[in-house]
Amino acid sequence: MDTNQSIDNYVKILKKAYNAFNKRDIASALELMMPNVTWPRAFKGGFVQGHQEIQAYWQEQWHEINPKVVPIDFEAMNENEITVTVNQIVKNLDGQILADEHVKHTFTFTKHLIQGMKLEE
Repeated sequence: MDTNQSIDNYVKILKKAYNAFNKRDIASALELMMPNVTWPRAFKGGFVQGHQEIQAYWQEQWHEINPKVVPIDFEAMNENEITVTVNQIVKNLDGQILADEHVKHTFTFTKHLIQGMKLEE
């Protein structure tokens, strides 16, 4: 597969992952990730690793806040890394907006699955 096909495939995977996250469909999101995926605990700090830790983190997060992330732009950094600009809207559980901002997430891929995500400053 050439690099452009890989990048197009990664963009499709990321769109599916964001959609699954916003629907709170953890199983569908995790299917797109390597078993040992590394994920930032943006809400709490630090990182989690692996499907079970991501699931626990997301469930904890969703009991305290209601985040929605909508991808706006995808930029290939190299053949295995894409930075996504997202509109991140975070509400409290009563629906009050706590944050509405653009942030960047950089994803690394291995074997056409998400290997890791980090937040860009």
